[in-house]
Amino acid sequence: MTVATNPAYITETLIAEDIDAYLVKHQHKTMLRFITCGSVDDGKSTLIGRLLYDSKMIFEDQLATLENDSKMHGTQGQGIDFALLVDGLAAEREQGITIDVAYRFFATDKRKFIVADTPGHEQYTRNMVTGASTADLAVILIDARQGVLTQTRRHSYLVNLLGIKNIVLAVNKMDLVGYSAERFYEIVSEYSHFAKQIGMKSFLPIPISGLAGDNIVTRSENTAWYQGPTLLGHLEDAPITVARMQDAPFRMAVQWVNRPNLDFRGFAGLIGSGSIAPGDAIRILPSGKTTTVKSIVTYGGNLDRAVAGQSVTLTFNDEVDCSRGDVITTADAPCEVADQFEATLVWMGEAEMLPGRPYLLKMGTQTLTATVTEPKYEVNVNTLEHLTSDTLKLNAIGVVNISTDRAIPFDSYANNPDLGGFILIDRATNATIAAGMVHFALRRSQNIHWQALDVDRTAHAAIKNQQPKVVWFTGLSGSGKSTIANIVEKKLHAMGKHTFLLDGDNVRHGLNRDLGFTDADRVENIRRVGEVARLMTDAGLIVLTAFISPFQAERRLVRDMMDAGEFMEVYVDTPLEVAESRDVKGLYKKARAGNLKNFTGIDSPYEAPEAPELTVNTTALTAEEAAELVIAAILAS
Repeated sequence: MTVATNPAYITETLIAEDIDAYLVKHQHKTMLRFITCGSVDDGKSTLIGRLLYDSKMIFEDQLATLENDSKMHGTQGQGIDFALLVDGLAAEREQGITIDVAYRFFATDKRKFIVADTPGHEQYTRNMVTGASTADLAVILIDARQGVLTQTRRHSYLVNLLGIKNIVLAVNKMDLVGYSAERFYEIVSEYSHFAKQIGMKSFLPIPISGLAGDNIVTRSENTAWYQGPTLLGHLEDAPITVARMQDAPFRMAVQWVNRPNLDFRGFAGLIGSGSIAPGDAIRILPSGKTTTVKSIVTYGGNLDRAVAGQSVTLTFNDEVDCSRGDVITTADAPCEVADQFEATLVWMGEAEMLPGRPYLLKMGTQTLTATVTEPKYEVNVNTLEHLTSDTLKLNAIGVVNISTDRAIPFDSYANNPDLGGFILIDRATNATIAAGMVHFALRRSQNIHWQALDVDRTAHAAIKNQQPKVVWFTGLSGSGKSTIANIVEKKLHAMGKHTFLLDGDNVRHGLNRDLGFTDADRVENIRRVGEVARLMTDAGLIVLTAFISPFQAERRLVRDMMDAGEFMEVYVDTPLEVAESRDVKGLYKKARAGNLKNFTGIDSPYEAPEAPELTVNTTALTAEEAAELVIAAILAS
């Protein structure tokens, strides 16, 4: 039995010649990636199962398993339950819902497909965003009985936000409403109104039944009033994003420098947009250096031209600096370079976003440190209202300003998803906590430049005859931070050292008087202190700080501001019960009584340092003894 003559499904008895013929047949077909999304029970998994079944992409053993599973888990009396082909997790089969993103491959005579079945529940919105991030097309399903629901709006908003231009509105379960044309057009009208509100330019409505197969592969007699294409027919003819990107200006993010020997040096990466040929003038960003392409090297030989979607190695006619993370662009139409942007964020982290906290930002082939400097507003996807918000919680969507630790090349997401899309990563857990889309660079990022100074920080330190340093005391309230830091400063002053002490309480009387004690305010408190401490080290001072600074991320932020060797973390290690027994200011008593919210150690966490330069235990040492240890460490470094 051969692939070509098999009327139902691919069998396990394919001989080698059939497999080879099958692979050759499909080798040069285009690949369309699409997602199915919508609300719970709209029939996404059933639709994909039907596509797999009707395109003859089910093995005999899979079919047998499907038939058995349909009897155990499927809808009674409905024969084969096609959703079980996709709902791979046991929990999904037991509950009849999709939790994770399930990817499936199938092919027709015209094209290959990868389809992502995305979950419908709101708590799994982040999974849906993951599936949509690489899609060329979205199939948004609506249950004909239910109409446009909250998750329909949410997923439609995200699909449009992610720049998917080709959208199919599949009104499913038409068999359950008697194939009513009136009901179909009522839903299409309601959806059209919402689509205009979110800026969706067009969509194709198709009446279908995933279970019965109406208008999936062949046109249904039950909907004689519908004259449009079938779902599969549209999928076979839909444009692919990479083809559209071939007409855009040339962009290639450098993935690695290819240097197999001393005679060859090339720059490898995936072409994100445009095309390139030997002799073309190019610009390397962020440096701005220009040169021309010498050759386009691939495993199969050199190319006369390469286009978006191809992975190549470029060699240059000039020796110019270029490394991983740089972006090679066409010389006369480069992308922008900036370190501050406005962007839309889809928050995926369990913990809420904290403005000012340092996160890792990954865009293309570059990874750097970034902070959300200013949340502008959160979007209510149901009403499209802009809500004032200081943070974003799980599955929230908002517009924010982002600042990076260095200028990077980028395009707006609308023009180039590869150089305008990014993720934020938690530095402690390495978990992806947000997906972002760049709108534009902030003007201040391009109008503000570092001013060269004749008297620099080295000169300031030299005249004081000391090494600038930040000594960061951290620990619970009542641990003894301020007491020890005060003794250290007195002793250093007596030695002729130039110092300054920044104390947590004192700073809140002036510089940070506008901040409270929420997690977000604590982050901003430490960020501001870190900036001040940095300026004081520029002046050549030894800066002592005494702050609870409960979060590792913020202490790391300050450490990263300083030059190597200029940050010393001193952990004043005092057990909570000891610190509470001292309670010099009566704060623990207030916190225990519920009169003081967000108090560290009681109802707000303290993250102890993992690798401080020095730890002093105030239950074993007096304040004087602890101060002597700190001074010895300062002078030795």
